[in-house]
Amino acid sequence: MVFRGTITDAPDFDPTADAEALYNAMKGIGSDKEAILDLVTSKSNAQRQEVITAYKCNFGKDLIEDLKYELTGKFERLIVSLMRTSAYHDAKEMHDAFKGVGTNERCLIEIMASRNNRQMNEMVAAYKDAYGRDIEEDIIGDTSGHFKKMLIVLLQGTRDESGVVDADLVQQDAQDLYAAGEEKWGTDEAKFITILGNRSVTHLRMVFDAYETVAEMSIEHSIKNELSGDFERLMLAVVQGIRSVPMFFAKRLYKSMKGLGTADNTLIRIMISRSEIDMLDIRECFRLLYEKSLYNMIQDDTSGDYKRTLLNLCGGDDDIAGEFFPEAAQIAYKMWEISAMTKVQLRPTIRRAPSFDPAADAQALRKAMKGFGTDEDAIIDIVAQRSNAQRQEIRQVFKSQLGRDLLKDLKSELSKNLERLIIGLMLNPAEFDAKMMRKAMEGAGTDEHALIEILVTRSNEEILAMNAAYQNAYKKSLEEAIHSETSGHFCCILVSLVQGAREECPADEERAIADAQELADACNADSDDMEMKFMSILCTRSFPHLRKVFQEFVRYSNKDIEQIIKKEMSGDVKNAFYAIVRSVKNQPSYLADRLYKAMKGLGTDDRALIRIMVSRSEVDLFNIRKEFKDTHDVSLHEFIQVETMIGDTSGDYRKTLLVLCGGED
Repeated sequence: MVFRGTITDAPDFDPTADAEALYNAMKGIGSDKEAILDLVTSKSNAQRQEVITAYKCNFGKDLIEDLKYELTGKFERLIVSLMRTSAYHDAKEMHDAFKGVGTNERCLIEIMASRNNRQMNEMVAAYKDAYGRDIEEDIIGDTSGHFKKMLIVLLQGTRDESGVVDADLVQQDAQDLYAAGEEKWGTDEAKFITILGNRSVTHLRMVFDAYETVAEMSIEHSIKNELSGDFERLMLAVVQGIRSVPMFFAKRLYKSMKGLGTADNTLIRIMISRSEIDMLDIRECFRLLYEKSLYNMIQDDTSGDYKRTLLNLCGGDDDIAGEFFPEAAQIAYKMWEISAMTKVQLRPTIRRAPSFDPAADAQALRKAMKGFGTDEDAIIDIVAQRSNAQRQEIRQVFKSQLGRDLLKDLKSELSKNLERLIIGLMLNPAEFDAKMMRKAMEGAGTDEHALIEILVTRSNEEILAMNAAYQNAYKKSLEEAIHSETSGHFCCILVSLVQGAREECPADEERAIADAQELADACNADSDDMEMKFMSILCTRSFPHLRKVFQEFVRYSNKDIEQIIKKEMSGDVKNAFYAIVRSVKNQPSYLADRLYKAMKGLGTDDRALIRIMVSRSEVDLFNIRKEFKDTHDVSLHEFIQVETMIGDTSGDYRKTLLVLCGGED
């Protein structure tokens, strides 16, 4: 194994001199924290163990106990953890995950899914030595079901590491996984555990490739469809670790720092455990996935001596969108290959209601709005639990039988966000999209993000229907409105998209190679020519074709298309192209991110929240929910509950959103 850590053995190492330097840094009143952190982070773990021994020999004291006494808070946890061997550090993290009220399943998953056989066996021995009990006993006592079974399998540290691959067994395993999940009603979890818990890394990578051919979707998508809860999260972590351990940890590090507050235990654990193994690759993967380097994110998210110690472990800043190391380039190429091969089954949260009676629903809605006061619960229960086609029938019957306009009645009886949400549900999709485009352009300022989101995520048919609805409602073409409210290359991009003329053909490999070469060449042109070339390809080619183009782009340029867009472009043009690339790669993931941004921080962007929840509820909101949970470690259902409390005193708006969400994950 080639180690690509940021911490290596220090040259001219003298454990006695280091022990004396640490003693001097801690004696007297106060301690020299800078001297401590510089010394500890400049030595490898093996050298730190020699320093601990020299400290006891020379001063008759326990170095770790002295450090605990002199230091405090997160800085103390970090420095003391660095002084433990890897096995004892993992053992302590596992023990801490079990103790107290509740179990820290995410910690268990991270460690168990990422350690090799040697690391696992050393941790088991360290746990027994440190706590006088078997770690297996604690796993059995604190976990349950298939989650427990998979943890026990991984704990044995017996994964095949021979590197020998049997091509016939690869095909058999791929077929067995398909038969255990997607092909049958229910799931044979034991088959997933046996194969994913025991086969070699090389073998499983080939199984995952074969699975994509058999199932026409990635193994990750099948796991999300077939499994749930902690067992689902564990199996996804195992798959991510098999594909790329550095990528797995890059994602974990990002989640530990994004949003309000930092998950310091996770941040400390990963920075320590990977600093001598693959931190350089993790940095590259981090840069590939996110808009900033790991170094900069740590710098922005932490402070003081704690921050300086973490930055020493990180080892340096990375120039965003520079040349990839081979590992990151291969991962970027593979990500696009998986995206190109996967056929995602889109799953809505709202379907046609059984035993539907439009006349009865019309009467019930009229009763809910008649007289003094309004029965909001009755309105929500009907409107939010019917398909859009059924709502259109209710509108028609309401007018034909009662002689009233249902939309006008609802507007007069409801208010604020609940009214906007219910009216949005009652419009047909084309009317709703046209209204959302209008709202994005009217008044002071234009909501460019809304324009991008709508035009990027709608099919040709939906865009053409929206154009007709816009013309009918506002007596002006949508293209004219875009010309009036936007300018420059951004306007050109929107006008291109609003034609609803994107190709709908499968990928053409020869043409994809030519397109990738043109995009790579355009990166060396001036910004105007570059943006126009990107527009001519990104706004016109089919999504399947673009997946192949972006894959080949990595081969030609040794860069990822997302990083090029982030670095070389700016403003609305950058946002538009970035949205196209994200949608091409994984549209539910893109929309999950839009939902997160609509609700996080101070205040909720209710228009964006309503727009996405209404427009995707009968398309792919279930998929969006899964991506939301996977990316943000919180369910969409829970996030809506928490983030919409402020300003929604009655709870009716929140209740309607939760009905559309369709359930907790």
